[in-house]
Amino acid sequence: MNVPSDLRASRQFGDSRPPHQVSFEFFPPKTDAMEERFWDSVTKLAPLNPRFVSVTYGAGGTTRERTLRMVSQIQSQTGVNAAAHLTCVGASKAEVDAVVRGYKEAGISRIVAVRGDPPEGVGKPFVPHPEGYRSAAELVEGIRRIGDFDISVSAYPEKHPQAPSWDVEIDNLKRKFGLGATRAITQMFFENADYFRFVERAQKAGITQSIVPGIQPIHSFKQISGFASRCGASIPHWLAERFDGLDDDPETHALVASAVAAEQVLELVDEGITEFHFYTLNRSNLVLALARLLGVRPD
Repeated sequence: MNVPSDLRASRQFGDSRPPHQVSFEFFPPKTDAMEERFWDSVTKLAPLNPRFVSVTYGAGGTTRERTLRMVSQIQSQTGVNAAAHLTCVGASKAEVDAVVRGYKEAGISRIVAVRGDPPEGVGKPFVPHPEGYRSAAELVEGIRRIGDFDISVSAYPEKHPQAPSWDVEIDNLKRKFGLGATRAITQMFFENADYFRFVERAQKAGITQSIVPGIQPIHSFKQISGFASRCGASIPHWLAERFDGLDDDPETHALVASAVAAEQVLELVDEGITEFHFYTLNRSNLVLALARLLGVRPD
């Protein structure tokens, strides 16, 4: 793997590295049973003192009220910084701005701002609301006008499916930073080389802000494969082979998933990465194990 020299960390015994920082993503539960699992996972992960915990936001605001409720409860009940997701799909600027003001009034100072995918799916062209924000960059600019938020945006190590070229992809990320984004969090990826090539492209374009790897533990290979196909992330052949035939063998599946996630995270650590964002799918077991590998323990 070719890793940019300024990303490499010394591997000598006793070298001094910054402490690892982690953040976690959840989605709003839809049922009482799902909410119970949600809070069980939040309760187990909150003592790790993450940089923040984020809660996703459905296209067109379909989970807006639940997102605000969960974020507010996380922050008030655990003391952990909470970030609310926000998209601009199917909503006017006035409607989106009202949501941002609602977050501000609720004491939420962190937002994960993403354009969002069309309701028909990621393969369909994005059509902005006639009176809405046309891109994530415009959304960031609108959020920044309303308040001094900590704003995370998305990045795509394999290039967004709708980006016509790498130049367009990197220019879009650079514009989001220029308009006020604090950091970028990547889409899930399973080849670390893709992440490092992306970071190198960004650095050559003059981007200096953090591009945090988004790590997706594979709780269910079938489920994650479906997610990947919808968001433009690829499943390497070697990864599919590791899970082949394990649909009806949950115990072995869990062991393989642990090994795969550990390999990915530790390789990133060996190359000097100190920040990680974990997509939890409202489950804590694999994420807790990965945090322990990173030396992140409960306070």
